[in-house]
Amino acid sequence: MHTLNLGILAHVDAGKTSLTERLLHTAGVIDEIGSVDDGNTRTDSLALERQRGITIKSAVVSFTIEDITVNLIDTPGHPDFIAEVERVLSVLDGAVLVVSAVEGVQAQTRVLMRTLQRLRIPTLVFVNKIDRGGAQDTSTLRALSEKLTPAVVAMGSVDGLGTRGARCVPYAESDPGFTTRLTELLADRDDALLAAYVDGGAPLPYHRLREALVAQTGQALVHPVFFGSAVTGAGVDALIGGIGELLPTAGGDADGPVSGTVFKVERGAGGEKIAYVRMFSGTVRTRDRLPFGRDHTRGEGKVTAVGVFDHGAAVGAASVGAGRIGKLWGLGDIRIGDAVGATDGVTAEHFFAPPTLESVVVPSPPAGRGELHFALSQLAEQDPLINLRQDDIRKEVSVSLYGEVQKEVIQATLAQEFGIDVTFRQTTTICLERPAGTGCAFEVGDKDLNPFLATIGLRVDPAPIGSGVVYRIEVELGSMPFSLMRAVEETVGETLRQGIHGWPVTDCVVTLTHSGYWPRQSHSHAVFDKSMSSTAGDFRNLTPLVLMTALKRAGTTVYEPMHRFRLELPADTLGPTLPVLARLRAVPRAPSVQGASGVLEGEIPAARVHELQQQLPALTRGEGVLETGFDSYRAVVGPVPARPRTDHNPLNRKEYLLHTVRRVGG
Repeated sequence: MHTLNLGILAHVDAGKTSLTERLLHTAGVIDEIGSVDDGNTRTDSLALERQRGITIKSAVVSFTIEDITVNLIDTPGHPDFIAEVERVLSVLDGAVLVVSAVEGVQAQTRVLMRTLQRLRIPTLVFVNKIDRGGAQDTSTLRALSEKLTPAVVAMGSVDGLGTRGARCVPYAESDPGFTTRLTELLADRDDALLAAYVDGGAPLPYHRLREALVAQTGQALVHPVFFGSAVTGAGVDALIGGIGELLPTAGGDADGPVSGTVFKVERGAGGEKIAYVRMFSGTVRTRDRLPFGRDHTRGEGKVTAVGVFDHGAAVGAASVGAGRIGKLWGLGDIRIGDAVGATDGVTAEHFFAPPTLESVVVPSPPAGRGELHFALSQLAEQDPLINLRQDDIRKEVSVSLYGEVQKEVIQATLAQEFGIDVTFRQTTTICLERPAGTGCAFEVGDKDLNPFLATIGLRVDPAPIGSGVVYRIEVELGSMPFSLMRAVEETVGETLRQGIHGWPVTDCVVTLTHSGYWPRQSHSHAVFDKSMSSTAGDFRNLTPLVLMTALKRAGTTVYEPMHRFRLELPADTLGPTLPVLARLRAVPRAPSVQGASGVLEGEIPAARVHELQQQLPALTRGEGVLETGFDSYRAVVGPVPARPRTDHNPLNRKEYLLHTVRRVGG
């Protein structure tokens, strides 16, 4: 039995959850098809998902196609929950991208397809809703080719388009138009096929075309397109046949070393942590001692139970092997993104931009701050990118966000699952700081009003955009115990969460240039005396002061997140719209006008997108269509936005030392 881990992805409301229901019904897993509107679908199991009619968390179900077990992962379509999609991408063998035949290619469709292509994930396209009024087949196929990729080929035609009786008619090998289009598409990417096509003088055998289609689809070079309706079931049989034939199944050696990745974490009815793991190699069994971790952090736990997906749902099992998706109990400290088994050198991969918004969460009544922090910590287990930020001075908690809908979902979840009522402060934009130059600082232990038994020298240098924070050592590795070296490295990462202006610092190299410590000492015939010996605490307390001094000498530039935008609007409204874009600090390119329609593309600060969306109906008589998505960070022009610091400001040496010495009991 083979396994295929399949993702269903789409722009919101394209119909992917309805398609999941139809696939399960067609495969015989469920007897009745659930409805998103009625809130009774198999994969939208959360109360909030049923109430709102949208997918918030990824869900796994399974069905079989002949000798293939398909683990189908339904993902959110709303851009506010793109983090859920990101975590799923790393575990997929193939994907189905759902596009509405009515709305066509939308903003999120483009983002998803670009990412699927970049990751080389084999992808089929399903054009849904052919039974709806306003459905288009030819123009939708053209939009797929123009806006997503030219490497698409329709696998059938549509009869009765836009009616309840719409159906998809698969192309046959006897159709010369289909075989010609297929030959030209495949020959562009296969030199041997091209030579046979050019030199042969006769149509290529259909079996050879089909073999090439399977090979090129499996390599993510071409993308077959199926038309149909998830509601009526039209075209779904052809899609299922395409999934079984064209998408590659999972590989991996079940007898090899254990290797897998955690893409989802949830809590059971008793509060126990459950990890969803895609296995790439080896086998995990109940009662196994399993190492896990990432980014140089490691843990270990004993697997107390295993679940695998079979005929729609998770069932208990003794083990989960290579290629499969399993649920593991007993690993209390495991996190999303952790590798299980071999973890050395594993880091969290990010395919989409991080959240660019944040907001302060205010409990009601204010006395419930402890309960709020606990509840948000539980939510952060399931979505680490909400990135809790505790302000120790103002006693406030902030969360990172992708959008306003995510804020509403967090608010409702806290109320329903934890009984905590909250409000949110105004949403603000998260900026970044990058070093403008090089800066150095140096502190000698137990001198110059330095109360810590530690000597540290650090240099901060700018680094290429996108490189993140790189830590290097110029001192001899044996010049200090490893625990003290590690304390400096870890504290550097923690300190750079807030730079001179309060924003995270990135794209820099921090180098340890000087080090010194006091060896373990004691008075005669006495036990170890920490007042005479360096501890990791000395280095953790001194590192922020040295690093922030070096950063201040280097100087930093603040960058704000920018969104690319594409605005379709009536040509006669271009004149009134351009001044509004200028006031919003957008940078549009030259407009394109075709007849009565115009298109504007460019960049706009993320903080001003919502304002543009609000003004757009009045500017364009309700006819404007705006697509936006994160593009890059741009240096702030004008007043630099500051973010309140959450700790005692180490830029003020005297206050920082007094605060730290009091805190540690000095």
